[in-house]
Amino acid sequence: MTLLRRTAAVLVSMLAAALLAGPARAQETPPPQSSCLAMAQGIPGASFARFKPAAVKLPVTLVQAGSGEDVTITYAGHSTYLIETPAGVRIATDFSGAYGRDPLPRVVTMNHAHSTHYSLNPDPGIEHVLQGWGDGNGPAKHLLQVDDVLVRNVPTDIRRGGMMEKDGNSIFIFEVAGLCIGHLGHLHHWLEDAHYAAIGRLDVVMVPIDGGMTQSLPRMSEIVTRLSSSVVLPMHRFSTSIEEFSTLMGERFAVERHPSRSFSVSLRSLPRQATILVLEGV
Repeated sequence: MTLLRRTAAVLVSMLAAALLAGPARAQETPPPQSSCLAMAQGIPGASFARFKPAAVKLPVTLVQAGSGEDVTITYAGHSTYLIETPAGVRIATDFSGAYGRDPLPRVVTMNHAHSTHYSLNPDPGIEHVLQGWGDGNGPAKHLLQVDDVLVRNVPTDIRRGGMMEKDGNSIFIFEVAGLCIGHLGHLHHWLEDAHYAAIGRLDVVMVPIDGGMTQSLPRMSEIVTRLSSSVVLPMHRFSTSIEEFSTLMGERFAVERHPSRSFSVSLRSLPRQATILVLEGV
């Protein structure tokens, strides 16, 4: 009888624990999901379908803000771009503190190839500081939802002290308002099929065109061509002319010089022809 009672007590306890754990598990928030990744990740040569609402496509310089789905992108300096989402989330890329700090962004991303791309003492008022390098136990892994934007990263290697540092930096991707926006950071090597699969679709890409500090212009132009982005935003333009870069990109890419540091873009207003957009100050 005692054994039966003990068994019954154990079963009751297990049932109670299961009932208590059930609602807790049900209340767990599922991780955010990327809408920019390729359906068949890791398949060499995978191409990315882009389904856009039918609409008249305007040149990038003619996009009018205020539709409720516009993302504003501003060139702040060096490799720092500011991204402002329709919900008002402000993001600064390759944040060192020298650019893009007024007003203070809610999210900053960093890469540590050089001190101009990161800060060891970011303003404590910044809510999310995302480092592109690992902690010594593996690569950086970010999948962060902030209001209407999802921020994630794809680790890459960098040169430091004459040697390659594995997973030392990241390509950061910002998914907002149906757009996929990528910042290649201080990219020091060729991208493999696995990288492209992890990146997925990029409608807008920010690319270094220094021709040496990161990679040669021919290699960088091949990477940008394969990404097939609608808008290409050059950065690191301290040793290379836009004409030199655009010549390598070929006639498939138009070149447009924007009269200010900022422009607004939405999924509906992406240009028909892939466009290298040169913002004021770049």
